[in-house]
Amino acid sequence: MHKGCTIWFTGMSGAGKSTISLLLEQHLRKLGAKVEVLDGDVVRTHLSKGLGFSKEDRDENIRRIGFVCELLSRNGVIAIVAAISPYRAVREEVRRRIPNFVEVYVHCPVEVLAGRDVKGLYKKALAGEIEQFTGVSDPYEPPLDPEVQIDSSTETPGDSLERIWAALENLGLISYDRSALAHK
Repeated sequence: MHKGCTIWFTGMSGAGKSTISLLLEQHLRKLGAKVEVLDGDVVRTHLSKGLGFSKEDRDENIRRIGFVCELLSRNGVIAIVAAISPYRAVREEVRRRIPNFVEVYVHCPVEVLAGRDVKGLYKKALAGEIEQFTGVSDPYEPPLDPEVQIDSSTETPGDSLERIWAALENLGLISYDRSALAHK
């Protein structure tokens, strides 16, 4: 059993949002849940094509994702979002519109993110070569009270999945046999 809801992963680039959200999606699908993932990179190429990286464009991108999540959630689908969504105010705006909104903050120190970054974007941003890079030359406003907080520099994606799963159960949004997660 599951209820329509939105599980919103926020955090800086490379923190593990997509990795953990896809792991959650796989486990939910195995158990027969209706699930859709809206990954920030994919959304930008389709739903938000043409938007730039100004604060206004970033906010509009999040509002568009939120609108889709609102539709999915009210129709019994678990919408999973993996998007940087750097500004707290627009995340809170989306939260107010969507019943059963679960915010998952995936934190990771910049030094660790820079070490993980195979494209070298953090190195370029730290050197001032990239403008408007979230968390370096553009702000990232962490959530004040997320339902789940993850530190991907100290826990595995499997550990993170366990904690998210427990939170979803405690909130009454899912009720499955957790032993299925033991087969990661």
